[in-house]
Amino acid sequence: MDKRLAPLTVFRLNGAEVAVAPRVGERLSESLRERLGARDVKVGCNAGDCGACTVLVDGDPVCACLMPAQQAAGREVETLAGLVAHEPLAAEMARRFEAQGAAQCGICTPGMMVSAVALLRAVPTPDERQVMDALGGVLCRCTGYRKIIDAVMGRAPAARQDELGHAGAAIEKLDGRPKVAGRERFGDDVAPADALVIRVIRSPYPRARFHFGDLAAFAARPGIAAVLTAADVPGRNLFGTIPGFIDQPVFAEAETRFRGEAVACVVGAPETMALFDPDDFPVNWEPLPDVQNMSDARGAGAPLLHRGRNGNVMCGGFVAHGDVDAALARADVVVEGRFETAFVEHAYIEPEAGFAEVVGGRVEVHACTQAPVMDLETLETVLGMDRAQIRVVPTAAGGGFGAKLDVSVQPFLTIAALKTGRPVRLAYERSESMQSTTKRHPADMRVRIGATQDGKICGLRFDGFFNTGAYASWGPTVANRVPVHASGPYRVPDYRAEATGIHTHCPPAGAFRGFGVPQAAVAQESLFDELADKLGIDRLDFRIRNALRNGEPTVCGQVFEQGVGIGACLEALRPAWETERAAAAVVNAQRDVVKRGVGIAAGWYGCGNTSLPNPSTIKAGVRVDGQIVLHQGAADIGQGANTVIAQIFAQALGVPVRALELVGGDTDVTPDAGKTSASRQTFVTGNAARLAGAALRAEILQRANAGDGATIVTGSGVIEVREDGRVQAIDLAALAEDTQGYVLRSEETYDPPTQPLDENGQGVPYAQFGYAAHLCVLEVDTALGTVTPVKFVAAHDVGRAINPLLVEGQVEGGIAQGMGMALMEEYLPGRTENLHDYLIPTIGDMPPVETLIIEEPDAHGPFGAKGLGEHVLIPTAPAILNAIRDATGVQMRKLPVTPSRLRAALKEADHG
Repeated sequence: MDKRLAPLTVFRLNGAEVAVAPRVGERLSESLRERLGARDVKVGCNAGDCGACTVLVDGDPVCACLMPAQQAAGREVETLAGLVAHEPLAAEMARRFEAQGAAQCGICTPGMMVSAVALLRAVPTPDERQVMDALGGVLCRCTGYRKIIDAVMGRAPAARQDELGHAGAAIEKLDGRPKVAGRERFGDDVAPADALVIRVIRSPYPRARFHFGDLAAFAARPGIAAVLTAADVPGRNLFGTIPGFIDQPVFAEAETRFRGEAVACVVGAPETMALFDPDDFPVNWEPLPDVQNMSDARGAGAPLLHRGRNGNVMCGGFVAHGDVDAALARADVVVEGRFETAFVEHAYIEPEAGFAEVVGGRVEVHACTQAPVMDLETLETVLGMDRAQIRVVPTAAGGGFGAKLDVSVQPFLTIAALKTGRPVRLAYERSESMQSTTKRHPADMRVRIGATQDGKICGLRFDGFFNTGAYASWGPTVANRVPVHASGPYRVPDYRAEATGIHTHCPPAGAFRGFGVPQAAVAQESLFDELADKLGIDRLDFRIRNALRNGEPTVCGQVFEQGVGIGACLEALRPAWETERAAAAVVNAQRDVVKRGVGIAAGWYGCGNTSLPNPSTIKAGVRVDGQIVLHQGAADIGQGANTVIAQIFAQALGVPVRALELVGGDTDVTPDAGKTSASRQTFVTGNAARLAGAALRAEILQRANAGDGATIVTGSGVIEVREDGRVQAIDLAALAEDTQGYVLRSEETYDPPTQPLDENGQGVPYAQFGYAAHLCVLEVDTALGTVTPVKFVAAHDVGRAINPLLVEGQVEGGIAQGMGMALMEEYLPGRTENLHDYLIPTIGDMPPVETLIIEEPDAHGPFGAKGLGEHVLIPTAPAILNAIRDATGVQMRKLPVTPSRLRAALKEADHG
């Protein structure tokens, strides 16, 4: 229907009367966002699964993506921005969310807060179950929900007021206010109103030949601005992340290698593309034999995905020292097992999105990303342009967890903008995101571990295959990182570990919070429980007996003289271990069907790249008006980089953190702070910030002829340096401005000291490790096979907690993701391409978490800090598996532990 002839729909939006002319059946979410500018309404699935688009209609929470806009006629619609601006209850809720750290990336926050306002209007003092019920329709992938519950219930704020906000202060996030007020701008919120819209044509088959029909005739249709294929890629039709493994085409040529692979784009006017049916596109498909699992891919006669590789083997990683076979032969006790894990979907609530335009002959792309400079480098190659002609401006990212390290929409957007000369936008549908973006690697692992009668590990052998899908992505990183970590944070005298990446006709597997280490920990930590039991040693004591200590070599031969905190983490669990096991024994003596179990597991994670350069650069300056500006290029995907890095810089400079103005990762104005991955930003970029702050402080003190103990106070057009009662004022107007508008400026780089690994994986892979130990209490219904986590206790050595509030948020969110990996998440290509067939934990699934912050300072870390993000997920799944075994006696060796799998294992073990 021509919108000029569409009848008007009139309703009240946030107290004001509005009128729109929607298409027949147009979603209320689209009318609100695209016709009325209410971009605080977020769209995560268009299926009512995620709840991000929740608004109030006549006071009731409604998924705006499920409601036709015409049904809003005559009704009152309220969104987050309107509520916070006009209703004291909502404004108070915003303050609570900030104080609790309940908004991490912020993409689910509008849905959460709108639902909470509806609850509190009806029930001013709800209990926890009422909060869970009211918010149960809104998914969050970052927070682990506990901070959200605390905020809605009005519990004591977790954040503390702190005048300086330096390292150690649990201050609110510096970028928190836009998230809770509905002002945060994500990838699909920034395109101009007249932007053309892109739809990607994707393969419906895992492997297929294809050929196009009359593309010219299709492109000549009314409303179509361009059709793009591989022939339209100006530069190299390949992208990837690891040199030597740049193997994924922007558009497939002649043959596709996985379901969801792009073959073309259609670019057109918004109204045309809103009605576009991909089945109308002129492409013909010829399905071909494919391999979906690693055993088939390794078999004789399997179709090869890439020429020039060893069959379907992508690459491998290897670490060995000593004689593991001899060690296992002389061991008093040996345990072994095969463990399998599944594809896991990142399931961030914001699908990939962005827009691009040509400005003054340069192409600019605005998109959600974890690595703006890596995007720039990729586009330089794909577009065949000098990087000076390309600008990447990151938007807020609604979660990432690794998948937004790879480019997704960026090549399509920039090619389309150059082709049409007009602004273009693209937002993936949820099914499109789940089909085409990277996953956690499925693993098939065989492990043998031996120990002597005194409980000391003498040998460990790990052999793992990892399904890297159709393209390499971060597969080489996984293959090289896993053997370094597969021992866990323990002393293992004789060791051999090998990891091999295998290509299949599945979506590419890439980076996902841990780079393969969580999979390896499942095998190693599960077998540790078996080993301890066979030796008759308490499971916690067994781990402590073998834990790495200062001065002892890792499996790579690396020796840390300080900062090895795994022993402290394990010891911190002892009170809970003893209390919860005693309580479980009492419960189990009283019940026959529902059994309680307590499990523990530990983990470690090397922060940053493995034995490779890994620099970050931070720039800061002082303007003539006295404003201190921090150019912070580390992508904040909810983890808090904007806050933590600013806290470190502010302490080094000696000013309050609130005195800073932050400039984000725009590649035109901010130097490269490296990718947000591998738990590197607090450590690496934090060190660059510390150095930049110290350098700027030194210049200021030198100008004032003051010593290092002096105090710096900024003012309007002046900096005062106070020392021993003397005040020296620096008149900023008297200083010359540089080309960037600064009268004082510093720029510093930090690259962690690492060394290459030799042919046996010996060397210095990381400058620091972080350490963790988790305890899980859960209950198993042995009749149904269901598992209900009751409580987690998590001890984390973070070196120095730069912001304890954000540490807690990372721990709770990582545990939620690890719980999903263990109990419910299994991506099946072609079958679980939405958020109702693919399950992630909801607010009702998440039990309380007690976070124990351990601080074993690291010599390399800024003010002693270590990375954290990845570490949390690593011990969570094995702690759950060990608790299931403690409750039932059954060791589950395939993830996820769904009720059907557990029930089958219980029946086999004669549990009825």
